[in-house]
Amino acid sequence: MTPVLLGGRENRGVSEKIRVLVADDQTLVRTGFRVILEAEGDIEVVAEAADGAEAIRQARLVSPDVILMDIRMPEVDGLAATEEILRQPDPPTIVVLTTFDQNEYIYRALRAGAAGFLLKDAPSSRLIAAVRAAATGDSLIEPSITRRMVEQFAAPPAPVTGLPAELAALTERELDVLGLIARGQSNAEIAATLVVAETTVKTHVARILTKLGVRDRVQAVVLAYRTGYATRDPQ
Repeated sequence: MTPVLLGGRENRGVSEKIRVLVADDQTLVRTGFRVILEAEGDIEVVAEAADGAEAIRQARLVSPDVILMDIRMPEVDGLAATEEILRQPDPPTIVVLTTFDQNEYIYRALRAGAAGFLLKDAPSSRLIAAVRAAATGDSLIEPSITRRMVEQFAAPPAPVTGLPAELAALTERELDVLGLIARGQSNAEIAATLVVAETTVKTHVARILTKLGVRDRVQAVVLAYRTGYATRDPQ
């Protein structure tokens, strides 16, 4: 993502912990997330919320860097809370977690500006990676979620020959990075794939978003599929 979407949090000092708000209506789930995250030296759970209304209130009170937001909660659900929180000035980054991977949830959460979408049964390492990615302006979406989103909302591309006109401004390396983003890879994973520094990948991503005139990685992925540059997983 671009620095604007980070709300200034890209300047966090190396010694500062990532401040996390956990919003879920199940106490055991919140406790489990807290235990997993606080076992990491660079993450601190600063507040919890049992419903969307409380998540909105706590977001204003404690100013977290990242919110882990459940979708199905009483009264105000996680999607409505996400939309409300991200309308505020200098909002935190939100990662949506749920046991429900239905397309309408995926689309609404990402359209609202969520930085990641993970299933609750994802391994703890993936959860930790999502929090760290969100805190640094990256995003992490499970590859299966990316594929489902694109299959549902990206129209089948017309047959094309050569590079689509919409992507003509990208360099060869930027096209490589875009292709890996479309596979659901984070900046760290792209860096490992291309054998380059993660800071180099961040620079490429920022230039890709600027050249394509899109808000975030999700929009870049949809554009890649709509133009036919990226192709659906045949499985």
